[in-house]
Amino acid sequence: MAKVIVTVAPTGGMASKAQNPNLPTQPEEIAASVHASWKEGAAIAALHARRPDDAATCNAGIYRRINGLIGERCDIVINNSTGGGSSGDMLVERPDGLFESSFEERLKGCDAGAEMATFDGMTFADVHGGREICVITTPSRCEALARRMQERGIKPEWEVFGPQHILQDVTRLIEKGYDKPPYYINMVLGADKGFQGAMPYSHDILAAMIRMLPPQSIFCVSGIGPAQLPATTQAILLGGHVRVGLEDNNYYARGQLATNEQLVARTVRIIAELGHEPTTPSEARDILGLPAR
Repeated sequence: MAKVIVTVAPTGGMASKAQNPNLPTQPEEIAASVHASWKEGAAIAALHARRPDDAATCNAGIYRRINGLIGERCDIVINNSTGGGSSGDMLVERPDGLFESSFEERLKGCDAGAEMATFDGMTFADVHGGREICVITTPSRCEALARRMQERGIKPEWEVFGPQHILQDVTRLIEKGYDKPPYYINMVLGADKGFQGAMPYSHDILAAMIRMLPPQSIFCVSGIGPAQLPATTQAILLGGHVRVGLEDNNYYARGQLATNEQLVARTVRIIAELGHEPTTPSEARDILGLPAR
């Protein structure tokens, strides 16, 4: 019987309440949704912060408020994002009319006392809300982000959207000593039209990326939109861990908007039907090498 870590990603940096009224964006809403997801079996909360106007931010004070409210309710592992989002504090307008995601703002996601943080080492450009947005994470920026996490005693959750992220930044930074095994690598697949440079989801792509992982890695899979259910189910079958939630997928089924706790509950049922068990937060900390809370 395998132990499977279930991560809930309740908010993200892009989705809006206009798309799904169940999306929690303010600290009290996020804490309540995470608590409900923890009761359904989630062991890690992958958190994005929002300003009072629901725009994206990595403001450490807002993160500390979210983290504190969650910690009062349950012992779930806290994982703050350094990816930011597509609005608010994260965007800087450039003289050429493009918008760039502020790397300085992203670094603030490491400053709120989280146990883990997402390491978003991607560089890409995309259109969101009518704006062309560039996310630029150069090798030197990747090293600065990894150093900030190491200084804060934060374990990275390495976010990879394709083989290039595994073979370049993740492997390079692991070899330079910025993380200790086991290395926790989250593979994001299925984004529409290559959003954020992500590969589409297929059995063959996921299996190939697993084979590329550095030794002593354990993996998690996040499927975007309709890829969420098949991708996470395959991850369980291949011995991995899973992430679900409204950051990645607004729908429980076609035409039926989801809640975070519904998506977690379904995943836990699938884990049980396959003969495995979801971990508790304490067991997840043991698997990841995190200190006991």
